Amino acid sequence: MVHTLTRERARRVAIQAQLLTADRPAGIVEAIDTLGVVNIEPTAAIAPSADLILWSRLGWPYQPADLLRLEVEDRAVFEWNGFYRTMADLAIVVPDMKQRPRYAQPREWLAANARFRADVLARLRQEGPLRAAQIPDTAQVSWRSTGWTNNRNSMQMLEILVMCGDVAISSRDSGGRLFDLAERVYPTEIDELTNAEAARERAVRRLGALGIARTKSVVDPADPPDLGDLGEEAVVEGVPGVWRIDPEALAASENFSPRTALLSPFDRLVFDRARLEEIFGFEYILEMYKPAAKRRWGYFALPILHGDRFVGKLDAKADRKAGVLRINALHEDEPFTPAVASAVDAEVNDLARWLGLEIVHER
Repeated sequence: MVHTLTRERARRVAIQAQLLTADRPAGIVEAIDTLGVVNIEPTAAIAPSADLILWSRLGWPYQPADLLRLEVEDRAVFEWNGFYRTMADLAIVVPDMKQRPRYAQPREWLAANARFRADVLARLRQEGPLRAAQIPDTAQVSWRSTGWTNNRNSMQMLEILVMCGDVAISSRDSGGRLFDLAERVYPTEIDELTNAEAARERAVRRLGALGIARTKSVVDPADPPDLGDLGEEAVVEGVPGVWRIDPEALAASENFSPRTALLSPFDRLVFDRARLEEIFGFEYILEMYKPAAKRRWGYFALPILHGDRFVGKLDAKADRKAGVLRINALHEDEPFTPAVASAVDAEVNDLARWLGLEIVHER
């Protein structure tokens, strides 16, 4: 079967799959399970990405302390490869862990630092959880790179061991991440899957979270790049090429209940910029890495979703020391109607209340 969708229907499938309708999820674990992964980018111009992503789904009941409790006390979620996942998804990640490191440089570095690796694991066993700065650097060969990891041997060893599944992130706080042996963080009994089984399940989870996607497209790290024959074929009117669509997301989109939402620049709905332009007709670039003079929308502008359309970007910054949310600009992709303006203002006010800040308009 090949489905033919209008762009409006395709947008609604994508939005419904990403829990951005008026029918909000019941809790954090349910939200992460449906989203598949939640980005952990810590940049906090407004709030850390994970918190902003979950708030945009759950609304005011969400509090960062609840996510921390689920990670540290309940062990219901875990961090790996820059994302939160539910612990139920550990089984589909472990086969990937066992394939790490994938590249020659970290493999050769681990081999040259066998004693250092043993020292790190022994220190964690005796004293963990620990921060990277608490682990002595006994490397036989220093890590070389052109970036910030150069000579940061303890951190680099921990990063590699986390990717390999020998070490896990036990928790994080304002001081950063704490690491421990994986056996103290992850459950000891999980389903054993082959590489092929795990990869297919991750692809199933990816299509379910996106609703509609190209067979091959931009993906989050560790997700399979090829959906193969998953889901069903679809074409979108006015958009060349064939898509894969999740039939459950397609059916759910028949009862689409719109709302307004402010999204993190790292939100999965906007992650694939090509899909974003093809289906939503929305141009967006995260400009925090650009010089200030070259920014069009702002350092950390939030995409604004209204119903099944993106209508603009919010350039704002949380000044926690002053206790204010500074609104630098509200970019309208097309002039807001009174109804759109009212809905966007209400969402900005909700964001400020959730952050515990007063709104200040800078311009």
